[in-house]
Amino acid sequence: MMVQYLKANRYWFHEYKYKHKVPSPLGAEQEFFWRGEKKVNEYIQYQIFIDIHLWEMTEVEVMQKGNKKTLTNARMEIKLRGQMDIDYEKRYDESTFLQAIKDFYNKYIAKRELESIFWDTIHYRCQKFLNVIKEYLDMQAKGYEYRGYLGDNV
Repeated sequence: MMVQYLKANRYWFHEYKYKHKVPSPLGAEQEFFWRGEKKVNEYIQYQIFIDIHLWEMTEVEVMQKGNKKTLTNARMEIKLRGQMDIDYEKRYDESTFLQAIKDFYNKYIAKRELESIFWDTIHYRCQKFLNVIKEYLDMQAKGYEYRGYLGDNV
């Protein structure tokens, strides 16, 4: 569901690390490290980092709507972190003069726009993504406080 959500919102999905530890008597342990990247314009890129850690994974059989299914029982921790990359292609890192221009632009010209528009957008996108995950896992009530804040109808 998380990968589909990222792709539906036009993020490039990368799984950059996967760990599976030898099962103990309590069960297996797995860790997934994912990243979604989305280019906003030629200067700014959004990244969403998702870290999933599962402990004590065991297979269980349950009856669901008259059918026998094999599911996984585990303890789970999901960490979600948003990041805004400025000059992600490193165009202005070629010389000290270009770096000075970039620093001046970021500190004095575009500071309010970067902080109030772009940073807030990635923050609220992560909040929405986290609440979609919680709704899918049935971990909270339906809906959340920032619904529609970014002009989304979803």
